[in-house]
Amino acid sequence: MAFTIQNVDWEKDKHRLKALREHVFVLEWRVPEASEFDEHDSTACHVLIINDDNEPIATGRLTKRGELGRIAVKRCHRTLPVYRALFEALINAAKQNNVPSVKVICNLESVSYHKSIGFIPDGQVFMDAGVPRQRLKCPAERFPLPDVTQLH
Repeated sequence: MAFTIQNVDWEKDKHRLKALREHVFVLEWRVPEASEFDEHDSTACHVLIINDDNEPIATGRLTKRGELGRIAVKRCHRTLPVYRALFEALINAAKQNNVPSVKVICNLESVSYHKSIGFIPDGQVFMDAGVPRQRLKCPAERFPLPDVTQLH
């Protein structure tokens, strides 16, 4: 499967980004729409992966605070090559924007796994759309591929 990775602007491409995130998070995962979109979208770096038919298949963002998130990948494209390409593009954006450490938010069940690959907890456990989560961080230059099944 061939795909293209694009760095996109929220204002110019929000219709494609929103449609993909709504498909994955709101329709599939039943995340409340009010929880899915926030004030960080307009200032974040967004990555969009499209297939050969120019259809969006995956997206993610890097906020000004160094948080990687809103990782949305259509079900039939949830493969290691797609996730690797997405995270590589996001880490490159972090390095280009001089973000020294990146953060991920994960479910509590995966905290010990993420700690074992080099992440450290950053702050207290918090609730996100009714799910307990933990923010973790690591240096951008040593970023390992996280457990993508546990991120949002």
